[in-house]
Amino acid sequence: MSSTIRVAISGGGLAGASLFRALLDFVHLDVHIFESAPTFREAGIAIGFTRNAQAALELLGPWAPQCLERAGAVPMLGAHILLAQGPNSGSMVGEPGQTAESDRKRITSIVQRSAFLHELLANAPQERLHTSKKLNDIHYDDDSLTLHFEDGTTHQCDILIGADGIHSTVRRYVLGKNDAALLPRNTGCWAVMALKPYTEAQASIGDGPVNIEDAREYIWIGDGTYVIHNLLDQGRQVQFVIAAYDKEAESSDRWYRSVSSEEMENLYQDWPPFLRKAVKESEQPAIYLWEHPPARTYVSGPVCIMGDAAHATSPWQASGGGMSIEDTMILSALLGSVKTPTEARKALDVYDKIRRPRTQRIVESSRGTGEIMTGRNPEFGLDLEKMRTGLLPRWDFILDLDMVGHRDEALKMLRKEE
Repeated sequence: MSSTIRVAISGGGLAGASLFRALLDFVHLDVHIFESAPTFREAGIAIGFTRNAQAALELLGPWAPQCLERAGAVPMLGAHILLAQGPNSGSMVGEPGQTAESDRKRITSIVQRSAFLHELLANAPQERLHTSKKLNDIHYDDDSLTLHFEDGTTHQCDILIGADGIHSTVRRYVLGKNDAALLPRNTGCWAVMALKPYTEAQASIGDGPVNIEDAREYIWIGDGTYVIHNLLDQGRQVQFVIAAYDKEAESSDRWYRSVSSEEMENLYQDWPPFLRKAVKESEQPAIYLWEHPPARTYVSGPVCIMGDAAHATSPWQASGGGMSIEDTMILSALLGSVKTPTEARKALDVYDKIRRPRTQRIVESSRGTGEIMTGRNPEFGLDLEKMRTGLLPRWDFILDLDMVGHRDEALKMLRKEE
């Protein structure tokens, strides 16, 4: 016999909002979402959904890709990776995930985080959206969870899902305050993001790399440096992300740094002139790139973590947002199929077994990919042929996962647990 299962989601970013919207489709789930900030909002660089994430979105229901489209996502035909320094400067390494069979498949769609978040929550029941609710503590007894918020209020639920980002309170509950994998680590790379109007970007770097009729990401590899640019907002804007490696910052507690125009000029002095011009025009404060060490579990009883709370990653393989959507697809399929809080707890255990190996492999792969794409890998350096044979296949296991099979494996495992 079914009973209402009370589900709380802590964190109102893309991971929490996508799961919240997906769980609204199930009448036996009483789902509420709690955001610590006064409003539901997203900041940071635009997000890319590669074809695996788009497949997961489609499995959530027609509403999910419709939200992506309404948010102004730009479908990309592919991603060109090129060398910007070295003897083969200007040569193309290749296109990740591009094969003869996939030539007509979407490789990725790029969307502004804030616009996609807005669409996910646009028609949500207001009584289930809670802002200014910073989670302070979690108590579990008598098969019920009590959430304690900073404003003194509480909320009772059967299941808590932590989507509260890289500084997750829920992660501390799941792992324990002394766990070696609790805190994130600084990768040593920093990034600057800048947006330019389409016509201005074309004037800077040319109408070949910036062309809405042939929309592609362009990734440029240098010696300790990196640039990526792509189209946003249905082609009205171009996003530039400029990144470099700072050895002294690796494993430090630094989150931000300033980057002077002189430092930018020195870092990119040997790059092609049109890219130097774009970089010089993109002077902004920089943020360091962080990641989580691999956690021993994503679940503790009726509590689990997802998205950046579970597996914050560096952005080198454009998989952070995609992993959150995959998490949503698996969690919603599992929780949508259970009938009682006891079964829901078993569903969380299955989620951990299904998702943790894949997501942790992606975090590790992204770290290694970042070393290659900033010219820091001693085996690859800026060697064109080594990159062609060794870099491009690193995306295969991410892009080519059968999402229907991934979901069905989770549901099959759940049936065995019942």
